[in-house]
Amino acid sequence: MSVSVLLPNVCSTIGEGPHWDEASQCLYFVDIYAKTVLCWDSKTDKVSKHELGESSVGFIIPRQNGGAVVGVGRKICFLDWLTGKVELIHEVEKDGIGNRFNDGKCDPSGRLWAGTMGFEHSSGVPQLKMGKLFSLEEDLKLKTKLDEIDISNGLAWSADHKTMYYIDSIPRKVFAFDFDLESGAISNRRTCVDFGNITDSDLGIPDGMCIDTEEKLWVACFNGSKVVRFDPITGAQMRVIEFPATKITSCCFGGANFDELFVTSCKYGVSEEEFMKEQPMAGSVFRVIGLGVKGLPAVKFSG
Repeated sequence: MSVSVLLPNVCSTIGEGPHWDEASQCLYFVDIYAKTVLCWDSKTDKVSKHELGESSVGFIIPRQNGGAVVGVGRKICFLDWLTGKVELIHEVEKDGIGNRFNDGKCDPSGRLWAGTMGFEHSSGVPQLKMGKLFSLEEDLKLKTKLDEIDISNGLAWSADHKTMYYIDSIPRKVFAFDFDLESGAISNRRTCVDFGNITDSDLGIPDGMCIDTEEKLWVACFNGSKVVRFDPITGAQMRVIEFPATKITSCCFGGANFDELFVTSCKYGVSEEEFMKEQPMAGSVFRVIGLGVKGLPAVKFSG
């Protein structure tokens, strides 16, 4: 196994939400407070981007019908990648104080799941219990699934589509839900991985997440400098990958054979002195190869 820096310092604030698009062999991701969505083309090794001009950008996911769906501030929008045109679909929590979308992913049917969080007083320290988790159907009907969320984060689904995994970062837990793919209903919330039993200096807080073909979860550890593979049945750590950046934010499998792990990181909240002396790779995108496991193709939004 080896860890390399794929895109050094490509994000000036918070790199997040990596999504590998199988059709184009491109990696999409966001730079949250730079209000920017980015795309790395593995065939040309070029990065293209669009600045969306709002307070923040939480996620980008390609659409089956072309373009992408993006979380922009409190808005869900369609983005035409070729022109940069943004079309508003929904705005949520208009009475919230600084709430914003933070992460999103599509379930195996193509339904979008995306959550919000409160205003951040500093990096990773938001107003608590301000967020919600939403789902967006193919017909663009928006549903509220959970409320009183601190930091809505990583999502993943089991191979049989009967379990949804979801991270709320401040309780420092990965939750599992019974999941109905046809209706999108979730129930029977329980904790499957509890960071609360591990000192904060060891793993930090759980952030973004993905799942491999062996049904194991890969969780990015914000303030922990690592991605950890967990068994969601026992909650046990199975593998730890260290990175030369403290604020690791998310991860996804990709590459031609889905055997590469792409990992985003954050520069926001890292002082200039710390950046120069201790964390010169903060804000980079990393690539891990030689893991011996694979992931599954990410799902595009069906709407």
